[in-house]
Amino acid sequence: MATFRVLACDHVNEAAVDILRPVAEVTESGPLSEAQLLEVIADYDALIVRSQTKVTETVIQRADRMKIIARAGVGVDNIDVPAATRKGIFVVNSPEGNTIAAAEHTLGLMLTLARHIPEADQALKQGAWKRNQFMGSELYQKVLGVVGLGKIGSHVAKVARAMGMQVMAYDPFVTKERAAQLDVHIAELSEVLAKADFLT
Repeated sequence: MATFRVLACDHVNEAAVDILRPVAEVTESGPLSEAQLLEVIADYDALIVRSQTKVTETVIQRADRMKIIARAGVGVDNIDVPAATRKGIFVVNSPEGNTIAAAEHTLGLMLTLARHIPEADQALKQGAWKRNQFMGSELYQKVLGVVGLGKIGSHVAKVARAMGMQVMAYDPFVTKERAAQLDVHIAELSEVLAKADFLT
């Protein structure tokens, strides 16, 4: 029986690679250019990428053994999906792979800006204690504007509501029922931009 061969680019997490090792021969690499991919792609049955390696139509045309291309992340914008489809290659992603991390990063940046943490940190490192200058503002009862209530936007909204923020959002695809579940006021983009204290 032929060995199933997987090429994992862009420094895919080792835990993912470990899952595959019992059933496949896995080759790991950093990001590969189109020219580098063209040299090796014909030898692989599966390809895993993150965001750096671009899987172009030219690469896909050379991928004669390829059965599946996996994006370790949300989007597939670095993969020519129509070209893969025409060749009968499945393209999959991990839509919830970084939802929590991205939402937490968004909230962390919002808190950082509200409390002037970078400026306060810099002043303190220079020996100045300017407590009154860097008081910042509370997020409590402030209006968070969310443009797009997808997986990440919804999680940001949920945590912001738990912090006592009012959340309004623009998303033409979200139903009233979903907005009610999240306790989010849906509005036109112009209204969100006009009323938001913070915007994501």
